[in-house]
Amino acid sequence: MKSLKRLGVFTMLASVVVLGTACGEEESSAVAKSDNKDKQAELEGGVIIDGSGTVYPFMAKMAENYMTNEQENVSVEVSRAGTSAGFEKFLAENGTDYNDASRKIKDEEIAKAEKLGIEVQEMKVALDGLTIVINKDNDWAKELTKEEVMDIFLASGEKKKWSDVRPEFPDEEIKTYGPNENHGTYEFMFENILEEKPLVENINLQQDYSTLVDLVAKDKNGIGFFGYGYYESNKDKLSAVKVDFGKGPVEPSVDTIKEDGEYGPFTRPVFTYLNVNHAKEKPEVLDYAIYTMENAQETAEETGFAPLADEDVQATLDVLNELEK
Repeated sequence: MKSLKRLGVFTMLASVVVLGTACGEEESSAVAKSDNKDKQAELEGGVIIDGSGTVYPFMAKMAENYMTNEQENVSVEVSRAGTSAGFEKFLAENGTDYNDASRKIKDEEIAKAEKLGIEVQEMKVALDGLTIVINKDNDWAKELTKEEVMDIFLASGEKKKWSDVRPEFPDEEIKTYGPNENHGTYEFMFENILEEKPLVENINLQQDYSTLVDLVAKDKNGIGFFGYGYYESNKDKLSAVKVDFGKGPVEPSVDTIKEDGEYGPFTRPVFTYLNVNHAKEKPEVLDYAIYTMENAQETAEETGFAPLADEDVQATLDVLNELEK
């Protein structure tokens, strides 16, 4: 078996078949389309995708475009059980074809794949910015330092009221919200931002991102975190906190979400992981992988993600095109 190239997968809860209206099929200006597009026949069959709720808007749009513009006889099902729950479904006999992930695959997940004889290919598809969101009526916490954000979500921060963060803030209890442990976004916050220190005990953790949006939107003292894409599609309900990493407040945006950019400390790559065994057995699974990378940059910008560099996309395309031979 070939060496594993970091991978990932995803769980199936509430499967959703993404169907949509036609979108213009514009060629990406950054990455040339694959030369392997001379299809001898239309493909049929199905592609099963689960995993990250953060990556869901990106992959749902990709699936819609693929079924509408590329292969109308292929059904692409996209679900959002969460990164970790998705990996459990992916790393199983007769598991899913792809697992979307807002974190890299873990060592224990790699070991499980090896034990099961599943060859996995990591596909880095976009960049996301961890976004701190507040209620529209919150006019005091529009700008916070990274340290203040950490203290609000850390048990050791002891920031129970807004006035504990800054004396001029209201003497009101802070209500914290976030995705639960099934999500890679939770793990990114816990491991990368909070350095694996316990979160506040009364934080309200949810499986569904739309629920998180509603909770913060209805709570003047609420503050939560999730991927930029969900904020982008809910700007009418929430405000994003500008975070000061030491050089002044930075607003998350497609322009600032870069691994070496202004919002770099809260930026992370997002992935989908391909079951290579399935890709070799089912041409529609491999075809969808190639289509995804050929259109990753355009779809990223359409769904609230920052696009990858051309060379990153091409490197993955080169690997996928080798599988077609």
